[in-house]
Amino acid sequence: NRVNVYLDDEFAFGLAAFTAVSLRIGQHLTEADIDKLKVADSQETAKQAAIRFIEYRPRSTAEVRRRLRQKGFDEAAIDHAIERLQAVALLDDLAFARYWVDQRETFKPRSQMALRQELQQKGVNRDIIDEAIAPVDDMATARRLAQKQAPRWHNLEEEAFRAKMAGYLQRRGFPYDIIKQVTVEMWETITNPADTSLT
Repeated sequence: NRVNVYLDDEFAFGLAAFTAVSLRIGQHLTEADIDKLKVADSQETAKQAAIRFIEYRPRSTAEVRRRLRQKGFDEAAIDHAIERLQAVALLDDLAFARYWVDQRETFKPRSQMALRQELQQKGVNRDIIDEAIAPVDDMATARRLAQKQAPRWHNLEEEAFRAKMAGYLQRRGFPYDIIKQVTVEMWETITNPADTSLT
């Protein structure tokens, strides 16, 4: 909510209701007072914009900073908003990175390398990325994905099957050695369905 501030019976500027709560009708305001109010208003408005942005899903600090810049806030107001959200754990890059990895593992599994690239694009610090993706087992993830895809290509010849599977896993960022091993395993599994053991 916004409050209109009038000086000498003329509209002067608007303030967030939170910022204007200390004002009284008839109160004398110096230029310094007005400047302080405007700074406080910019900080509060930036904070509220950031909160709205993270309501839909968690965001990285860099994403929030980028959004606030797009909305025209100055760096001081942006820094203040980010500090306030971090202080109450509404903005936490490690929690965000873990959330991102968990969501990917559940809905769109991919390799550590692919996850790293995604988190880098969202401005997450390298050390935080390392910690967030550490639990991801590339081999187990590749096998899980391959097992879901293999039945779709069971009628293909071996060369075509391997090409399809390798391309599928490559697009999800898996390294060559894992792609090669999993592709061989999946071909053996669909051609020898009685032997479903994977080592």
